[in-house]
Amino acid sequence: MADELRVSLTAARSALRRLRRNGLAASPYRGFHVVVPPEYQRVGSLPAEQFVPQLMERLGVPYYAGLLTAARYHGAAHQQPQVFQAVVPKNRSSLHCGLVYVSFVARHNAATMPTGAVNTPRGLLDVSTPETTAYDLVGYPDHCGGLDNVATVLGELGEMLDPELLIKIADLSPIPWSQRLGYLLDLVEHSTRSERLAGFVAGRATETVSLLPGSETSSARRDDRWKLWINADLEPDL
Repeated sequence: MADELRVSLTAARSALRRLRRNGLAASPYRGFHVVVPPEYQRVGSLPAEQFVPQLMERLGVPYYAGLLTAARYHGAAHQQPQVFQAVVPKNRSSLHCGLVYVSFVARHNAATMPTGAVNTPRGLLDVSTPETTAYDLVGYPDHCGGLDNVATVLGELGEMLDPELLIKIADLSPIPWSQRLGYLLDLVEHSTRSERLAGFVAGRATETVSLLPGSETSSARRDDRWKLWINADLEPDL
């Protein structure tokens, strides 16, 4: 920046400090600065979707907006997410700038997951497809308000899912994710979307897993279609 403005580094830093002090600039990440227009000065930052793509490009980190953030872009967020959720290949610390919070979720093959591009006022944002979003919701329920909320969101997202594309995502995901996703789609009355997935599970799943990972299964009933121990009574808000 100093070179572009033809000023010294000291002068550039001094100018940035003044801008930040006056709420006209912010720094979501060390060495990375954004201009804060008047309409966003109340929150002290640009919205995350307007700077995360540029930040990830600068860091050289593949990413996509996922989980509840992606569900919102697909019109399936039951409630407005309070945190912008980005999926990346490795664990990263969350960051916040003013009142804007960004949480990173690690998925080792994030760079190869199907995504689409969404226009923002400052460029394109990579967002997981509905099918990728569905798998991530089931794979990371602790980041999504628990399985009850996951089921609620799937109730709205389900009609957008392409059964053929679900099978392609299944090959990129752990088998238990397919088992849980299929069960939840049936639960929220989207069984027409899960038929192909049932065949995939029948041919690939070699063991019965729990619907709610890490919870007791001794008194759980078994769902034969999805090879699942139903160890949780879910109550989606539909």
